[in-house]
Amino acid sequence: MSRFVYVNGQYVPYADAGIHAEDRGFQFGDAVYEVCEVKGGRLVDETRHMERLARSLRELKIAEPMSEGAWTRVLRETIRRNRLRDGSLYLQVSRGVHRRDFFFPPAGTPPTVVCIARNASPAKAEATAAKGIGIKSVPDNRWARCDIKTVMLLPASMAKEAARTDGANDAWFVDAKGFVTEGASANAWIVDKEGRLITRQIDNVILRGVTRTTLIDHLRREGIELVERPFTIAEAKAAREAFITSATSIVMPVVTIDGVTVGNGAPGLLSLKLRAAFHSAAEIAAV
Repeated sequence: MSRFVYVNGQYVPYADAGIHAEDRGFQFGDAVYEVCEVKGGRLVDETRHMERLARSLRELKIAEPMSEGAWTRVLRETIRRNRLRDGSLYLQVSRGVHRRDFFFPPAGTPPTVVCIARNASPAKAEATAAKGIGIKSVPDNRWARCDIKTVMLLPASMAKEAARTDGANDAWFVDAKGFVTEGASANAWIVDKEGRLITRQIDNVILRGVTRTTLIDHLRREGIELVERPFTIAEAKAAREAFITSATSIVMPVVTIDGVTVGNGAPGLLSLKLRAAFHSAAEIAAV
């Protein structure tokens, strides 16, 4: 449980943390966010997460709320005050507070900034990875700019709830042509029968995953073949292996899709190898 939350320049007790009723993130979903892994009290891939945050803000024309140095202090102070060793930081920036109107508020309206620390159990995550997870496929009904990390997550939330109702752990979105776009909160990968690693190319219908990018850097250094192209849900069910990547799941093996066993029904050897190697490839920030 978080002890303190950063809200607009103050660290307040979790129970007292709040924003204005007319914040545009609350009323319009007019906000962006990042989730950064914290390992041993240190941020993982901080540079890439903050670069992506800056890109999301530019794409929505939301003003940068603070300097790079100020961000650095806020993130580390939130970790320190919450005595966070392993878990994640959730960082959100909205366009700010203004009387409800579809038009943007006047220039100079201060953005709203929130930073929340979350604990997580590494042992629990490793136990899940050793077993693997189940995926449910759902139609992709999201907007056409999923490359921007906005807080408009109702389709993802509904997809995850549908997966849980069906006894799965997570969901993959599938477009009208039967191609997997991405997971509800992660990028999707398969290893085909020939051993080639496949994941969708970067475009406007998937998020530019930080963990995805770091893993691709590792694959190139190791000379592991990667094909960036769409794959169908049928290909995924027939694959040798499948997995997802995100800041919270790292590399998480997938062992069933819509109740169909993937490979031999156990986490794949390549998936587990990439999971074990990930943090040696990632940027681990100084305290």
